[in-house]
Amino acid sequence: MSNASKKLLIAASGTGGHLFPAIALAQQLPDYKIEWLGVPNRLETQLVPKEYPLHAIEVEGFQQRFGLGTLGILLRLTGSIRYVRELLKEGQFDGLFSTGGYIAAPAIIAARSLGLPAIMHESNALPGKVTRWLSPWCTKVAIGFEYAAHYLPRTGTVYVGTPVRSQFLSPQKLDLPIPDDAFLIAIAGGSQGAVAVNQLVRQCAPAWIEAGAWIVHQTGDNDPEAQSFQHPHYFSLPFYSNMAGLLQRANLAISRAGAGTLTELAVTKTPAILIPYPFAAEDHQVYNAQMFASTEAALVFRQSEITPELLETKVLNLMRSPAQVAQMAQRTGALAVTDSAERLAQMVREMLA
Repeated sequence: MSNASKKLLIAASGTGGHLFPAIALAQQLPDYKIEWLGVPNRLETQLVPKEYPLHAIEVEGFQQRFGLGTLGILLRLTGSIRYVRELLKEGQFDGLFSTGGYIAAPAIIAARSLGLPAIMHESNALPGKVTRWLSPWCTKVAIGFEYAAHYLPRTGTVYVGTPVRSQFLSPQKLDLPIPDDAFLIAIAGGSQGAVAVNQLVRQCAPAWIEAGAWIVHQTGDNDPEAQSFQHPHYFSLPFYSNMAGLLQRANLAISRAGAGTLTELAVTKTPAILIPYPFAAEDHQVYNAQMFASTEAALVFRQSEITPELLETKVLNLMRSPAQVAQMAQRTGALAVTDSAERLAQMVREMLA
């Protein structure tokens, strides 16, 4: 069977951290017939390219305590497994790829029940519960951080890094009127924004601007005070599509510590102050951030310990220390796997051969 007739179902849903690596993989498989499995009303309905047909199922995570709600979730899971199984059979798919999360459960169970190869990519340093539970079912598990291998079966686990969108791997122009010699701070709360980080930044911004900084602040669309601070050197944007150009130009980023964001920082060699999302499942963003802190590629602060005064001072100190910023950039770049999408695509090709 030629690659042109190979058919792959990609199950990726919810956040940019799940979707962007899957899209990057799909772009490396132009000779494959690819369809997408997602959830209604999630980010995939906006981000998945139109050339990939999108199928939707109802699936959600298990609650902490067993109850009537859990029974409902189990019933929907059973129905989703049945739906995906029929989709894979009738569509004559050759295999499945997933980036984890809730949607991976029905997808992987359905694929393996049909004897189809199933590959999962786990981008976080601490693998999610679904990844840990289902990794023995998978043909292969690809990981974004080598540290994740400690929590997964020794056989079938391959370190490939985390793929980024292609624009991050080539020079991009920043389409904002910022002087070439200005110290630029990029604020990125992830695909959903980060209101707590936004509030911190707005309190610190006047001092940074007074010291000569320009700021591009991606606020997300859930911050009612997003426009409460205004200045000619401060750009407040709900969403900015040219994150590749922004990070390539930025001297410093202030960011959450989602695996996708960290990968983009590494590829663009952007020094960062990381404030992990405190409500991430099993505190996995702290584990991600520690991978950068351990090599002094980034400064890391828990949200509970960071204050406006501390953040303001740390940034001002970095603005006055170009040698430290340059060293952080070098160490951040050393963490990048720039051919991750190619490695992952080769893994898929080998499994579906």
